Amino acid sequence: MELAYAVSVFVAIFAIANPIGIIPFFTAITRDYSLDEQRQVATKAVAVATGTLIIFALVGRYIFLFFSITIPAFRIAGGILLFSVAFTMLFGAMPGTKTTEAEKRESIERDDVGITPMGIPMIAGPGTISTVMLFISRGDLGVTLVVLGSVLIIMGLTYICLTNADRIFARMGKVGALAISRIMGLILATVAIQFLINGAHEIALEWLTELQAGVL
Repeated sequence: MELAYAVSVFVAIFAIANPIGIIPFFTAITRDYSLDEQRQVATKAVAVATGTLIIFALVGRYIFLFFSITIPAFRIAGGILLFSVAFTMLFGAMPGTKTTEAEKRESIERDDVGITPMGIPMIAGPGTISTVMLFISRGDLGVTLVVLGSVLIIMGLTYICLTNADRIFARMGKVGALAISRIMGLILATVAIQFLINGAHEIALEWLTELQAGVL
C-alpha cells in the first residue's frame, strides 16, 4: 500500500473527528469539574468513540450486504454527508451531524457526559463513522489495518487534547479553535469531493460494462 494513501486515510479521519475543534465544548461542559473528573469524562468519551468506530469498521461490509447497498452508492452518500459537514466547518460552526444545541444544553445536567454527547456523537458522529466505513469498504486487509491504526492513533491524540483541554483552549482561544475547524473543513471538503468522484466513476464503469454486454 502506498504511504500517500495511508496518510490520506489518517488525515480524512482526523479532519472529521476534529479533536482540537471539540476542545471548546469539552471545556465548557466540564468547567465545574475537578481535574480527576475531567480525566474520567475524557477517558469514557474516547473509549466509547473508539469502540463505536471499530465496531462499525469491522461490521460495515455486512451492513452493506444486509441492506443490499453497493459500495459506489455508499461512497456518493458518504461524500454528500461529509461535504455538508465540511461546509458547516468552513464557516466555523460545529457540524449539525455531531450534536444539536438542545443536546449541548441537556448534556450539562447529565452524569454520563462522557458517553453522550462527548463520545457519541461529538467524537464518533455520523460523519466519522461514514468516513471509517467508506475506507473500510475497499475490503483490503492492508486498508483495514491502516484504518484501525488511524482510529487508534487519532483517539489517542483526542485523549491528549481533552485531558489538556484547559491549557490548550487558554492558548488558542475561540479564534484559534475556529481557524483550525475551518482548515479541517477545507481538507474534509476535498476528501468528500474525491469520494463523490470515485463513486460516480465506479457507477459509470458498471453502466458502461452492462451496456457493452447488452450490445454484444
